[in-house]
Amino acid sequence: MRKPIIAGNWKLHKTLAESRQLAATLAKELSSVDHCEIIIAPVYTALSGVAEEITDTPIQLAAQNCYPAETGAFTGEVSPLLLKDAGCRFIICGHSERRQLLSESNQFINHKVAASVNAGLGAILCIGETLQERETDQMLEVLTTQTREGLAGITTEQMASIVIAYEPVWAIGTGVTASDQQAQEAHAFIRGLLQGLYNQDVANTTRILYGGSVKPNNVDGLMAQSDIDGALVGGASLKAEDFIRIVRFE
Repeated sequence: MRKPIIAGNWKLHKTLAESRQLAATLAKELSSVDHCEIIIAPVYTALSGVAEEITDTPIQLAAQNCYPAETGAFTGEVSPLLLKDAGCRFIICGHSERRQLLSESNQFINHKVAASVNAGLGAILCIGETLQERETDQMLEVLTTQTREGLAGITTEQMASIVIAYEPVWAIGTGVTASDQQAQEAHAFIRGLLQGLYNQDVANTTRILYGGSVKPNNVDGLMAQSDIDGALVGGASLKAEDFIRIVRFE
């Protein structure tokens, strides 16, 4: 049985004070949740403060990115070990905005996944196609390449620390959500990829999240699908009421 994950990616939003306030509200309202794992990913500058607010609660901390080195002359970068020291349990790797805006390659993202796992953290590997790729029947090829290259060198044992997030780029921040059926079909395909790359056990146990304009009014239908194991929530995770409702999906 795969325990669902509801993760909130706060992206480039909220000051330290605002982040602490939101985290404190979530900690209070979600203190008794046990049907799913809850993850929130604030900006770097708020990580330690948010970690204090969610101590001894079901909420886990994630970073939105990392640099795949322990130490070194990498001005402006943050390593998985430093993020772990700040209280993180997960790192988001390869979000579509980093792929699109910062030209991150599958190989670079793979290094981040490996560095996260080697630091004892969970890695949330994001994959997904653009609208053009979907409309030109390249979706399955894109998902195959991003999955295979993103997990290169990751062992069967290490897959226990990996979460996949399917986020169709055309649905992120646009208000357009993949239909329940579209999302399920993509998730089932990804699960099949994992079986081919590893084995049936890895395919059965790896959690695959959906990301792309997840909101209180569509989360129930998405979560009812057999291969959707949770959500990577963007804008709706910035409002306590919305995120709480998403966590309490039916």
